[in-house]
Amino acid sequence: MASGSSNSTFSVIGSDIKIKGDITASADLHVDGTIEGDIKCSSLVQGEGSQILGGVMAETARFSGRVNGSITARELVILKTAEIQGDVHYDALTIEQGAQVDGRFAPNSQRQAANATPKAAEKIEKPKADPDQAQLKIAT
Repeated sequence: MASGSSNSTFSVIGSDIKIKGDITASADLHVDGTIEGDIKCSSLVQGEGSQILGGVMAETARFSGRVNGSITARELVILKTAEIQGDVHYDALTIEQGAQVDGRFAPNSQRQAANATPKAAEKIEKPKADPDQAQLKIAT
């Protein structure tokens, strides 16, 4: 190998493989089999006949099989053969016509803002005891 070549690795989970448990990979991952567990990796490519029963966190992800769990990715592609049940969080999203998704879509920026909301809600004062004089003040 030339000294300027990339040292990235690529792992493949074949169509005849079924894994029960979480997967964490620094490498790119190609899944053709069945995974019952969460996946965290740099890049994920899911084959058409595969199933993922768990959450997925990846920098880039390309789905064409079944997923039953939430997905968080910076760059996300959902192909027409994909069937997803779960919420989807993304920075950039591409969906082919015919893809099936049963869940909510939200940009990653909204997810981060939602996590900050409970702190803001703690600053809301309780209404006064007299119902005719009730006031709601929101701290800014």
